Amino acid sequence: MLQLKTLVTDKVEEAAGLLAAGQLVIFPTETVYGLGADATNPEAVSRIFWAKQRPADNPLIVHIWDYAQVEQLAHSVPDYARALMDEFFPGPLTILLPKTAAIPAITTAGSDKVCLRMPSLPLALALLKAAGRPIAAPSANISGRPSPTRWQDCLEDMEGRVAAILTGPEASHGLESTIVDCSGPRPILLRPGAITLEQLTLVAPGIGVVRPGQGGPVTPGMKYRHYAPQARVLLLPPGELPVTSIENTAYIGLTPPAFKPTYSLIASSPEDYARQLFAFFRECDRRGLSFIYAEPIAPTGLGRALMNRLYKAMGE
Repeated sequence: MLQLKTLVTDKVEEAAGLLAAGQLVIFPTETVYGLGADATNPEAVSRIFWAKQRPADNPLIVHIWDYAQVEQLAHSVPDYARALMDEFFPGPLTILLPKTAAIPAITTAGSDKVCLRMPSLPLALALLKAAGRPIAAPSANISGRPSPTRWQDCLEDMEGRVAAILTGPEASHGLESTIVDCSGPRPILLRPGAITLEQLTLVAPGIGVVRPGQGGPVTPGMKYRHYAPQARVLLLPPGELPVTSIENTAYIGLTPPAFKPTYSLIASSPEDYARQLFAFFRECDRRGLSFIYAEPIAPTGLGRALMNRLYKAMGE
């Protein structure tokens, strides 16, 4: 494909018109910035895989703005899935359901199931409604790199690859959505995110969890190395010293480190840690740093999603 001239705009109708015409548009959500295309248009969806250099067997999340679209795009919706949607839509939750013929195979990487999400950011909902069609949208970065949480980050990877970037606020969560498989007799947590397992359990008490190596449906963020900066990421518990030279080294965590890194970020809470993680990774790349030390936290609540992203960035 030829390189595109990327329009940077704050006009929803302009961006929506490009989506409706089959073009790629980056847009903000509360999780990360998404790389959007008409989910029902195979040619438009194919541009996502080209722009991201994304493997064709890695399915896409389809974004909707209205509950009625669930019935159009999916079938066999169990009661527990409706309860989860009632509680967490719109928001950072993605549900996996059997798809209808409205969604082409390329969008789901050949699967008979589709991932559906209704973002909570009003600007994202306005764009989806104005475009008038469901929008497939993975994170707006080259595959494997840290997801973008600011529109400026998207330019680093996607300028010349997309028709437009709809500018908006910095992502308030900073981690991709929670994914729950709702295609079977009970829900299964496939990817942790801002909606925690503890919150899900209150609505769906029988929810299970896919463990590493356990298998299950292939959904975004599960099969390949993700979220990785160019620097090598290593975990460093509080009070411990690095196993490498401290030159050209970064640190991120809740507790000040026991050494003086070249660049550091001390987060005020797990939520702050999660929100800033990917932007921190990208800044480390801009500075050309070699090692990033990250403080591990307990894998409960939001810590489960944060540690998932750190392990993925480490290649595990």
